[in-house]
Amino acid sequence: MGIDDIELGEDFDFAQMLEESFENAENNSVVDGVIVEITGDSVLVDVGQKIEGRLNISEITIGGEVQFKAGDTIPVMLMGTKGERPSISYKKVLQKEKFDAFVKEHGENIEDVVIEGKIVSVKNRGGFIIEDETGLEYFMPMAQSYLKTQGAIGKKVKAKVLKVNNAQNSIIVSRKKLIEEAKLEKDSRVTEILEKNEPVTGTVKKITSYGMFIDLGGIDGLVNYNEISYKGPVNPANYYNEGDEVPVVVLSYDKAKQHLSLSIKAALPNPWEEIKDELEVGDTITVTVSNFESYGAFVDLGNDIEGLLHISEISWNKNLKNPKDVLTLGEEVNVEVIELDVDKKRLRVSLKNLQEKPFAKFLKENKVGDVVKGKVATLTDFGAFVTIGEVDGLLHNEEASWESNSKCKSLYKKGDEVEVKIIKIDKEKENISLSVKEISDSPAKNFQNEHKVGDIVKGPVKDKKDFGIFIKLADNLDGLIRNEDFGPLNAEEVNVGDELEAVVINIDTKKNRVRLSVKRLEQQQEREVLKAVNDDSSMTLGDLLKDQIK
Repeated sequence: MGIDDIELGEDFDFAQMLEESFENAENNSVVDGVIVEITGDSVLVDVGQKIEGRLNISEITIGGEVQFKAGDTIPVMLMGTKGERPSISYKKVLQKEKFDAFVKEHGENIEDVVIEGKIVSVKNRGGFIIEDETGLEYFMPMAQSYLKTQGAIGKKVKAKVLKVNNAQNSIIVSRKKLIEEAKLEKDSRVTEILEKNEPVTGTVKKITSYGMFIDLGGIDGLVNYNEISYKGPVNPANYYNEGDEVPVVVLSYDKAKQHLSLSIKAALPNPWEEIKDELEVGDTITVTVSNFESYGAFVDLGNDIEGLLHISEISWNKNLKNPKDVLTLGEEVNVEVIELDVDKKRLRVSLKNLQEKPFAKFLKENKVGDVVKGKVATLTDFGAFVTIGEVDGLLHNEEASWESNSKCKSLYKKGDEVEVKIIKIDKEKENISLSVKEISDSPAKNFQNEHKVGDIVKGPVKDKKDFGIFIKLADNLDGLIRNEDFGPLNAEEVNVGDELEAVVINIDTKKNRVRLSVKRLEQQQEREVLKAVNDDSSMTLGDLLKDQIK
């Protein structure tokens, strides 16, 4: 009985199975037989008995070609009888040759030899047939496999030899024994490492996106990507190659799951402890730009420590949106330490703190009254922020134009170049006030060039308010007659569009305002009448008044 003749149930007595198989050794003799006939898938072979033995044609077929023909003599193995017909096999003769070569190679210490092969079939649910690269077959009982039958065919496995029956040319192997011995060896090795509590050297076996598998002399452990560098999570492929030797420390070991967790950074000096007494807030250090994020850049101190250079700390320019606009990967820069927390492993640095503050630079180069050029950076409901060099100044709606009720949103768009006058600088709050109006004369100033206080002017009523009436004097210039400046004339009797005459009582060129008075006009006219009376005594007062009223 060979491997093909072993039938096992789900529960079996392994020792009994071996004993029974050894009792049938006499059936496995090899004799020469003559091929009598090849028909379809059947081959009849004369082995010197009353009836020929029968082979399946597949036993003498290689690569789709039949290797023998009728009349050829071939060796076959006798395995008893099936009815009256002898049971024979040519394939088992080939297996015996391979079996003999295997036994010769490994000698007396054949048990515990580790074999490797591919599962080619499942034998009556009792186990698996494994075939190695030479074609030699092994039997692995189900209970010794640690495998399920589903999906097992074609799987490559390693197993350890349990028993060898020279009479039957059969080899029984166990994957279970190999795995359990490996577990025991791993447990022992890990225990030894843990007891020593020292870093050990391993070899990078495989690199993945989440970490690296390290070989510790036949035992594999995982270094998670968080445990490679003190910088935090890193891409292991940027630091190591397969085959590199690395120092590691055992973090934990799950004996049941056989999970060994390792750390490279724990085997190295902690750089945060090293800088604890060497670095403090306010120090200037040289760093290398190592990575970019949307919110800033990370900089490398050169000792496995990275600091954050936030985008707000790169430049005084508030409009900077991308750190790549001013920095390049690998660039060395000087920065100031603005936060250092060793316990939390947090370092923040600033580049702009080592640069001259834009407001201070602006004060050196500009003063109130200067006319400068800038670009509209932001438009708001109350005005526009104009960038002058590296600082922003506010152009309020009231300072954008002499035209009343005008707004920056209707006058400009973002990016427009404008000429403005600096009208105020608040050094404490670092605020700059700008004006477009003050670059040109106000309409009131132009009015003043042609009129003076006391002049009589005339214009249509433009608007009526509770406090008085506005008269249009020129483009973008109105004159205000307050209620108390009307005198005997009632403001309620005046309508929009009516022509009114009044005297100029005030001109404010800065605020673009002109005050008028009807009351004072009447007083002025009375004085002129009295003067005329004094100059011409023959004319009565009534005559003069009559002329004025006409």
